[in-house]
Amino acid sequence: MAHIVIIGGHGKVALLAAPLLVEAGHEVTSLIRNPDHAEEVAATGATPLLESIEDADVATLTAAFWGADAVVWSAGAGGGSPERTYAVDRDAAIRSMDAAIAAGVPRYVMVSYYGARPDHGTPSDNGFFAYAEAKAAADEYLRASDLDWTILGPSALTLEEPTGRIDARVGAGPQGDTPDAGPVSRANVARVIAAVADAGGPSRTTIAFTDGDTPIEEVVGSAG
Repeated sequence: MAHIVIIGGHGKVALLAAPLLVEAGHEVTSLIRNPDHAEEVAATGATPLLESIEDADVATLTAAFWGADAVVWSAGAGGGSPERTYAVDRDAAIRSMDAAIAAGVPRYVMVSYYGARPDHGTPSDNGFFAYAEAKAAADEYLRASDLDWTILGPSALTLEEPTGRIDARVGAGPQGDTPDAGPVSRANVARVIAAVADAGGPSRTTIAFTDGDTPIEEVVGSAG
């Protein structure tokens, strides 16, 4: 059994991942910023911890992560101003990595997006630009860290039922986008998180994926 901390515990993917992790025997702590969400998070079997990732400093996050075996980043600003996007998706994410190192947490799983990379190609006048820049910076910081990391790059998210099967591109660096990348269900993303947690890896690897035909456990097992 591992102790896993999920950042962004009330997000749609996190609410689906937490019960899978609990069912697998893990202890799950889910960070949330709104106390009104605590009951819904607790219903997944996770322990809610009230902490604003946007406002918390490294010392605060270090205390929250102490004793954990893995941290899962599943948070996001969710659009809005570029300033808040950078504050959450880049700056807070980087602080959480520094805190994980300070707390002695060995594993870090980053939920990024399909096509995240420094040369993302998004024009600066596009509303997606700040997010693309923020995620690229956070991902590259994680790759350069001493953490044992896995970066997950799901494509466009849907609310479809889980199939337990994906198509994936795997490697140490950014996986780049392709024009014909199909969507992936949030439920399948949750299952990839759970599979990575159960497998303890793959280590220092990026998995970019869509819904597909290969069992998730097979993808994760062969990626290590």
